[in-house]
Amino acid sequence: MKITLIQTAPVWGNPAASRSAAEALLERADAGTDLIVFPEMFSTGFISEPEGVAEPGGGDTLPWMRRVAAERDCAVAGSVAVDAGGRFVNRFFFVFPDGTVRHYDKRHLFSYGSEHLHFTAGEERVVVSWRGVRILLQVCYDLRFPVFARNRAVDGGADYDLILYVASWPTARIGAWDILLRARAIENQCYVAGVNRVGNDPLNRYCGHSAAIGPTGDVLGTCREGEEDVVNAVLDMEALKAFRRRFPVLKDADPFSAGR
Repeated sequence: MKITLIQTAPVWGNPAASRSAAEALLERADAGTDLIVFPEMFSTGFISEPEGVAEPGGGDTLPWMRRVAAERDCAVAGSVAVDAGGRFVNRFFFVFPDGTVRHYDKRHLFSYGSEHLHFTAGEERVVVSWRGVRILLQVCYDLRFPVFARNRAVDGGADYDLILYVASWPTARIGAWDILLRARAIENQCYVAGVNRVGNDPLNRYCGHSAAIGPTGDVLGTCREGEEDVVNAVLDMEALKAFRRRFPVLKDADPFSAGR
């Protein structure tokens, strides 16, 4: 699978301007990519107080994602602050080229930034299948909670092959981001793609460090620090299967989990 990570600098509270900036970066995606991934709340920046800013039902951003997916014959993913009929959710959309949409609502709300006071936490753990790859959807702060992301043994194998983390992870804690992305890949014997934003908002600075990680913790590709950037990477599913057969760690995992 070919994936494209797009490290953007959202325009604070301005979905139209943010989408326009993201559109320009799309020109640097490989023509044959299977999956394009944007950061957390890529249309507004991370807003902990969404009233008047969150997009009803996905607003104009979800149709834009559908258009990009259809035009490029690939899946498009990223999170949006959504007004879901009187409650607000940090919703990670996964959009297929035919317009079908799956979504995951962020489970672990960032109480340090008051996200829990305005948003409703999701409950369902979501794995989507796309072109033969099973993908676990996760958002930012979820990265700190490994039990929720645990790769579950299924018929002696695993229930996903790739974790997507979309984030607004500040520069002040970027060391944890770098380490935890690699840890999640190693402990779950999977690929990990972490897509973080750059730029500033009223509270934080962001330096990116978006990266694709292999199942042994090797870095397959990374965006330039502190800049809007695009990185393309190839995930080798046959190599992943061979690695799991050769070194079957998951069969010895503890039988506990969080979420459905």
